[in-house]
Amino acid sequence: MTGGSLGVRTWSYGTLPDINGVIPGDEKLLQSKSLVNVRKNSTKMFSGFREKERSLPLVWCRCLGCRKFSMLLLIAFALLVFVLGSLAVDKETISLNVDQQIGTLSMVLPYVNGAPSNPGASRIFGKKDKQKDENYLVANILNEDDENRFRIVGSKGASVLPSNHPCAKFTFPPPPPPNLRRIGPRPCPVCYLPVDQAIASMPSSPSASPVLQNLTYVHDENPIKTEPHGGSDFGGYPSIKQRNDSFDVKESMTVHCGFVKRSKPGLQTGFDFDESDLAELQQFHDIIVASAIFGNYDVIQQPRNVSEKAKKNIPFYMFIDEETEAYIKNKSILDSSKRVGLWRIVVVRNVPYSDARRNGKLNSLSISETGFLLIKLFGHCESKDEKIRGGEGIGLLILIFVSVPKLLLHRIFPNVRYSIWIDGKLQLVVDPYQILEKFLWRQNANFAISRHYRRFDVFVEAEANKAAGKYDNSSINEQVDFYKQEGLTPYSEAKFPITSDVPEGCVLIKEHIPITNLFTCLWFNEVDRFTSRDQLSFAIVRDKIMAKVDWNINMFLDCERRNFVI
Repeated sequence: MTGGSLGVRTWSYGTLPDINGVIPGDEKLLQSKSLVNVRKNSTKMFSGFREKERSLPLVWCRCLGCRKFSMLLLIAFALLVFVLGSLAVDKETISLNVDQQIGTLSMVLPYVNGAPSNPGASRIFGKKDKQKDENYLVANILNEDDENRFRIVGSKGASVLPSNHPCAKFTFPPPPPPNLRRIGPRPCPVCYLPVDQAIASMPSSPSASPVLQNLTYVHDENPIKTEPHGGSDFGGYPSIKQRNDSFDVKESMTVHCGFVKRSKPGLQTGFDFDESDLAELQQFHDIIVASAIFGNYDVIQQPRNVSEKAKKNIPFYMFIDEETEAYIKNKSILDSSKRVGLWRIVVVRNVPYSDARRNGKLNSLSISETGFLLIKLFGHCESKDEKIRGGEGIGLLILIFVSVPKLLLHRIFPNVRYSIWIDGKLQLVVDPYQILEKFLWRQNANFAISRHYRRFDVFVEAEANKAAGKYDNSSINEQVDFYKQEGLTPYSEAKFPITSDVPEGCVLIKEHIPITNLFTCLWFNEVDRFTSRDQLSFAIVRDKIMAKVDWNINMFLDCERRNFVI
């Protein structure tokens, strides 16, 4: 070992190197007596520190054991990371607490009908949203005879509010700094009127239905499949000609719309109800809220922030199958009152759809003993629980919400003016009156649905479905190719003011009038004929109806939907 190596070693322990026999000292150069002395000085200087450094873990190891000590260090590090991450998230989301956002006009809530007034806001929601709002017509007139009514008249789609409307000055917030932005979809603030004002805004008469005034439904006790494509006993196997004719909107029409085997839905038609429930479903209501849980797949979510007036006047209906009924009875959740919290439970008997085509690729998945095919269920928002593995193949359980109550509520509830459908896994956290005022009455709309948070093109959505294994690829290709032949094109700005071809189907807000009933009937027929991926068939039905009549759908922002359901 040489003196040079000793100098380097001394440096590695924290002392400055010996350069040309000189060690820097307190503002003067000290001559090194010898390399040996330097080494000794270094040892004396740091030995106490190193011994203390080594003794601390030794004490902990003796007391706890080295393995336990290592685990404690890992836990402490994980807690530190969690706390730091929580602080970063809190800075961004502190203003997005749902309970603080809803129904509070005193807060600085930064939205006007989802329209950005801040120049930087379009960076959050994209160019299409900005263009949509810039092109809205000013068509709102405040009813001077009633200061509590904020009615909007004569517009197709959303409108700019009058200056004295409580929500007229709401604006987009500036985008958060890049280092605070969360990845993925999230809620945004929405301006709701107070409940009393929302109730006062309810139209006193139904909206006008363009062209179509009288809609009736096909009744066929023995439906026969005459063509290779699609249909079912429940839906009635409409031919391609019947399908095409149903898009030719006329003053009076008769179309397929499920429940074909009897004239009264729910009575030996498939998707049947008990007699007592049938009588309940025939009653008149201005507004209902509906949802469904099948296969005991989800937990019933109780609505929150519902006003006393809504609890008194708006019934909440939850459709369940017999498997779910047995479970909640066993848990003593359901009793003779047929209520679970706000929800009035309606048990569905003889649930339709047992054909293997609805399986996608779930050929080895066990199906309920009742014969109910869970794969027909659809109409969901994105869920991590969708994909399951069964035997040799990967298949999809397309959530547990049947197309029947979702799209055919107007057949189940023939005497209802407005309905709000929410998927069973979601929780409603805003009063129904406020939701209807914001997304229907304020917008002069009679049908509202949120757009997909990421995709707005059907062909992109189809590829995403195939990549995620959400249905067998050949069936998706067949459906998309059929729509191509009918003239469906990729989404582009040429479709403006239409802002998206792909919806999020977990919430539907609807006024029950002939044209909206026709739309959901024909949408259901497409799901019945092709795949159960309702996002793929939404645009073709909407566009075909819009080509015939002056009618539109309010496709609001996905972040607004996430404000009132969680």
